Amino acid sequence: MEGYLERPIGRTWYRVSGNGGRTPLIALHGGPGSTHNYFARLERLADERPVMLYDQLGCGRSEPAQEVDWSVAVFLDELDALRAHLGLERVHLLGTSWGGMLALEHALARQDSLASLILSSTLASAAEWAAEARRLRDELAGSDAEVQAEFDARHFHRGDDCLELVRMRAERAPDVYQAMWGPNEWTITGALDGWDVRARLSELKLPTLVLRGAHDLSTPAIAKTLLDGIPHAREVVFDESSHTPVLEETERYLATVRAFLYYVEAR
Repeated sequence: MEGYLERPIGRTWYRVSGNGGRTPLIALHGGPGSTHNYFARLERLADERPVMLYDQLGCGRSEPAQEVDWSVAVFLDELDALRAHLGLERVHLLGTSWGGMLALEHALARQDSLASLILSSTLASAAEWAAEARRLRDELAGSDAEVQAEFDARHFHRGDDCLELVRMRAERAPDVYQAMWGPNEWTITGALDGWDVRARLSELKLPTLVLRGAHDLSTPAIAKTLLDGIPHAREVVFDESSHTPVLEETERYLATVRAFLYYVEAR
């Protein structure tokens, strides 16, 4: 099932795959502005539960109807509206990168409505992320363009492009990324400047899984912040991956997510 949620601020495209009896999974893509495309492989989990993907406002098939004052609240309101529209009262929530930031905000506001939280290649502090990105950038040499290309090849996706990345790059929204974050991963000039939930991580009492690649932008230091802050959070590292383990080690990633959801539902 796919469709649009129409609101005064704009329309949000969504797709729900599968109708199995297990608790639904909602996946929040990164960016901001990077589309659902590279999460499409998560729909392989729809053989036993509904899996919802959507393009956040401003990217892919989701279009604002008016000029938007971009903020975290815009995306939280969108997620709340989608859940209400689709009647998703209790769900597992998976967010990657910026989507993990959004997942943390949603969980801190509504954790009683979540069965579990999966934080994939994500962060608890924008300043910590930018500092680690600068450290990784400083290991590289060359022109700005050469550094960015090598940075992405090492830390975003290792290997040849796949169809999901081609589609993501074609449909992403650089203006949303610029407004929310900035010109690159190590420079924050947008609405997320100063974003930090480290002091609130201990409020999360739900089962939490932290995922990252061994070569990820989400470095061991960034993941440690999440693991130290969230009670009983567990971690899985994908040795052959960087920032997109769902694409780089798809079978292991899906098996890891599936096993965690089983574990939570068996409790």
